[in-house]
Amino acid sequence: MRGLALALLLVAAAIGGARAEGLVSVVSNPNIAITSSFDGETLSLFGNVEPDAEGGGPAKGPYDVIITVTGPSVDRVVRHKSQVLGLWMNTDQVEFNPFPTYYHVLASNPLERITDAATLSSRRIPPETLAHDPNNVPFSRIERFADELTRLMTARGLFGVNDNAVKFLSPTAYVAQLTLPGDISNGLFITQTYLFKDGRLLAQRGDSFAVNKTGFERFIFTTAQEQPLLYGLVGVLLAVATGWLGGLIFRR
Repeated sequence: MRGLALALLLVAAAIGGARAEGLVSVVSNPNIAITSSFDGETLSLFGNVEPDAEGGGPAKGPYDVIITVTGPSVDRVVRHKSQVLGLWMNTDQVEFNPFPTYYHVLASNPLERITDAATLSSRRIPPETLAHDPNNVPFSRIERFADELTRLMTARGLFGVNDNAVKFLSPTAYVAQLTLPGDISNGLFITQTYLFKDGRLLAQRGDSFAVNKTGFERFIFTTAQEQPLLYGLVGVLLAVATGWLGGLIFRR
């Protein structure tokens, strides 16, 4: 509750200092800590449309809002298997570098009702547009790989579109909720908020929040990334010690 109250206060403060039409926004929890009991997190994203100073009056809707949430990017390889001499083998592959580990679209209406397909595509808002830019590969060859990668990420709950997630609390103030899964990647997440009216893009704003492991989980993760040899040796020693201890217990 204190986090939500703080978010509303920040939005109110930003509204008070508005000088031009645009957006103010805030994320309810800018730093998410992952512990051993972490099973997900629900975030609230608040915002308000600032009045147009040149118009001489308050902001007037109705407005539409689209929010994209993009997780840390990694290199992805999509492989195609086919039968060769009776055996299933990888016969083709396409690399997507980089590619987000998480991507969700939150909107106040179905995307096609907010603006035209050309605008959505140019801003790379729909999930299917993210995978159509592999390195040095003709588009005609990679289309099915891109569609399959998007399908797999969507099936895992890491990609998605919720066209009923943004709710307007007033003609200008809105809130959206985002539920992050328990297996979310660590790193910096970027949110992009787009403000539309009558199909036209009026303003956009970027924010961010971080997801990081803490405590013993962070120590294990950092060691594995920065000192892989030490991490491997400790893993082997733990396995040997566990086997030896188990042998003693069952021998008795």
